[in-house]
Amino acid sequence: MPIRKTQAHSRATEFLQLVGHPLRWRLMEELAHSDRMVNELTTRIGEPQNLVSYHLGKLRDANVVSMRRSSADRRDAYYTANLTQLGDELSALGSALHPGLALQLTPLSTRPDGRSGTRSAAHTRVLFLCTGNSARSQMAQALIKIRFQGKVEVFSAGSEPKAIHPLAIRAMQEEHGIDLSRQSSRHLKVYADQHFDWVITLCDKVREVCPEFPGHPHTIHWSLPNPATPDSKGSIGYEAFRATARELEVRIGFLLAALANPRPNLKE
Repeated sequence: MPIRKTQAHSRATEFLQLVGHPLRWRLMEELAHSDRMVNELTTRIGEPQNLVSYHLGKLRDANVVSMRRSSADRRDAYYTANLTQLGDELSALGSALHPGLALQLTPLSTRPDGRSGTRSAAHTRVLFLCTGNSARSQMAQALIKIRFQGKVEVFSAGSEPKAIHPLAIRAMQEEHGIDLSRQSSRHLKVYADQHFDWVITLCDKVREVCPEFPGHPHTIHWSLPNPATPDSKGSIGYEAFRATARELEVRIGFLLAALANPRPNLKE
């Protein structure tokens, strides 16, 4: 008797075909670790650009990978893994085979006591960098502090530091109940000779001038647009800061797992 294909069955088999391709799986491994440009992916994977771009297109069509134009050079583009979407697809894949295989995904960002991985992440030093150290890196630093309650040493700095933007303070207070008003901005040269376990750049411009830190830390790039960039009318909107706060919450939820279980094979 032939097996009747359900909608869940069809979706599961399509997803398996998508991620089961060896090159696409390698692309997702790379992008799950860090946002990257096509030329970086071709170098790291060892395949020609046209082939890498073709498979990136397949992943983008499935909404498991997204693309943003670089704020440093609009001719370049950064690709990002949509880890939330990937988690949903993997959970649906398991439940389509058997109800007992459905993944129970609980974002680490929802655990304010930092129970998951706290011991193995203890004494870890993390540095967040953006250009102005006025919004993105300050937001990220504050989120890590709250999630790990001081068990992780976390710092932030900028290549061209400015005062913390008032809309960043407002967004973090309203979105996460976190007060940034007492934070101060610092230049990245303050930390240039210090050892960090993780260095995370949050904008494309600072990535291009980021120095090499001692001890070969894990390096990650998150290509986040600058929320303080004026629009076509010269206005700076609050919604951009809210969107940044929300995206950082998601990314840091996944980062906590990486802090607890680092994968040295994906270092730069």
